[in-house]
Amino acid sequence: MKAWEATIRKTQQAKKQATNIFGSAHVAHVDDEDTDQLENHAAGEVYHAERFLSNGDYYTGNWSENFPHGFGKYWWTDGCMYVGDWCRGKTMGRGTFSWPSGASYDGEFKSGYMDGEGTYTGPNGDTYRGHWVMNLKHGHGVKEYTNGDTYEGEWCRGLQEGNGKYNWKGGSHYDGEWKNGTMSGKGKLVWPDGSMYEGEWEECLPKGNGTFQWADGSSYVGNWSTDSGEQDLTFNPSSDDVKHDPQEVFDVYLKDCFISPQDKVPILPSQKKLAIWRSSKGTEPSVRPRRMSVDGRLDASMDKDLARMRMLDDTERTMKARDDASLISGNALSEGSPIRLPKVVKKQGETISKGHKNYELMLNLQLGIRHSVGRPGPVPSLDLKSSAFNPKEKVWTRFPPEGSKYTPPHQSCEFRWKDYCPLVFRTLRMLFKVDAADYMLSICGNDALRELSSPGKSGSFFYLTHDDRYMIKTIKKAEVKAILRMLSAYYNHFRSFEHTLLTKFYGLHCVKLTGPAQKKVRFIIMGNLFCTDHVIHRRFDLKGSSLGRITDKPESEIQTTTILKDLDLNFMFRLEKTWIEEFRRQIDRDCDFLEQERIMDYSLLVGLHFKDTNSDLDDSAYHVSDTGGSKLGISMHTRVEKMERKNEMELIGEPTGVCYDVVMFFGIIDILQDYDITKKLEHAYKSFQYDPTSISAVDPRNYSRRFRDFILKIFIEDE
Repeated sequence: MKAWEATIRKTQQAKKQATNIFGSAHVAHVDDEDTDQLENHAAGEVYHAERFLSNGDYYTGNWSENFPHGFGKYWWTDGCMYVGDWCRGKTMGRGTFSWPSGASYDGEFKSGYMDGEGTYTGPNGDTYRGHWVMNLKHGHGVKEYTNGDTYEGEWCRGLQEGNGKYNWKGGSHYDGEWKNGTMSGKGKLVWPDGSMYEGEWEECLPKGNGTFQWADGSSYVGNWSTDSGEQDLTFNPSSDDVKHDPQEVFDVYLKDCFISPQDKVPILPSQKKLAIWRSSKGTEPSVRPRRMSVDGRLDASMDKDLARMRMLDDTERTMKARDDASLISGNALSEGSPIRLPKVVKKQGETISKGHKNYELMLNLQLGIRHSVGRPGPVPSLDLKSSAFNPKEKVWTRFPPEGSKYTPPHQSCEFRWKDYCPLVFRTLRMLFKVDAADYMLSICGNDALRELSSPGKSGSFFYLTHDDRYMIKTIKKAEVKAILRMLSAYYNHFRSFEHTLLTKFYGLHCVKLTGPAQKKVRFIIMGNLFCTDHVIHRRFDLKGSSLGRITDKPESEIQTTTILKDLDLNFMFRLEKTWIEEFRRQIDRDCDFLEQERIMDYSLLVGLHFKDTNSDLDDSAYHVSDTGGSKLGISMHTRVEKMERKNEMELIGEPTGVCYDVVMFFGIIDILQDYDITKKLEHAYKSFQYDPTSISAVDPRNYSRRFRDFILKIFIEDE
């Protein structure tokens, strides 16, 4: 009865709101709506209809086969409204979309996107008139800012790029080249007093060859830079013989010449959902409403500009699939609600027993490890000679089935075993305080290894020891070369920094099967970050990029072993002051190391165990554990705070104030990817299709900068 009364109240309220917005036109009663749904209309017939939809949305206008089709008005309960042309449920043609903030777009739409000529007016009064492609300013356009500045010129993917002119309210103006929203390339900036700089620019500052001329006629000509040590300038005095300091250009003249920031659209028209009914023809009367996305996909027949701008297509499609599924299942987490976690957690991976396709490989691996670790030798010193790191420092051992002087008999096929830089890895195990006997028992004991269900993106396979302490990963020859090249620096990095977050490597080996196949399997043994008695309820693999960085599973299908990605992240991580300072320092050290070693495509792997899953935490109930006996990234008792994105494509959302008490684990993984020719080609290829800043494959310097900027924004101090 209470549910029925609530429905009636919601219905009446929504009808009243719709009447206020669209005028006194008749709003269909729920019973009228059901009757209208059963009316017979010829296939393809367009007729006028008013729809009060089950979720409170309202539509009035032309209708055909259960879709808005023709001219119509659609009002969403959050206050957004579209008035204009429709084509089978998609905004298509000319129309106006308005936001509750007061922002509006009036112009052309294609398949749900702002696309074509149009005018956007922001809530603060900024106005853009020009060309759009897939919700982004793209082509020629004019931007008028509320502070009085204006820009007229070329745009690319939402930012000034190409040739354009920027006028400041104070009278200065720049005419020249732009890149990524900044003055970059060749251009000329003129100040109201007649002074001007003409030459090369980089990120809104003079950089390279150029001439600055003062109003009195004196000038500096040559190479400009913010670093005075890199400047190479020649002064040409005026007739007044007045001496000027070139630093005036940066400290005085450019002080107020900053570019106004871009407006942020809270939610794009293509992201709005359209609530409709399935056709009742040939279906049961009890068919429930379902939600459907307005944003139609673009096909290959669209023009070249649209094809080039399809930069977020895959990400939006997977996001839509997940959103639709979560609406049907009703299992999505809501703000302030308890975290819903499974009570029964299965052990990760499949046990490699006899009959498994990799059973013999596992036996070979265990035999080789037992031989390598058990081989007698002097106690290593932490001060290793450079010869120990020589990539040619390797040991081959033959394992015939009948055994040999150095190897035991075994039931597997004959194979050869290779140890890379054995002294270095033996010393690393000592540095990591790993007992040789425990190490052998974990990998080579009576318990079998477990193979993870599917290989990684690179095609590598992962195996876990029975006690979860170690992970074994098959790697490519290029990755072997990468670790051997950086091994000396890697070893010194671990000796220098106790709290480094880099993956710990314990051994590098190769199994070569004899016979016609001559198959080689190279693998590396590393620590398992999530070796703990705590159940890891959420796992995140974070890179700081957005393209394809989302799971293809709805919320209801996310398990404790599911690896979530950047656009799935709905938490900010709070560390107390002592740890956040050490964390920031260590992220900088580790990123500098990886950048120097030309490594990219690494991730921060984060695991969360929620302590209290039955209710939201109260701040007063939280106590920071003593950090003296803890280690950065390992079993840290801390908090996470829910965050929400205004735009689903944004990497970072706004904190909500809803916190959870957690045990947290994190570390940097996948640190063996060189920026080789393959990655360079991948970067070049994807840059033509997508926003270069959104893709994972970028050079190590840019990757390091983007990665640390992102990570340092989602890890914040717990006050």
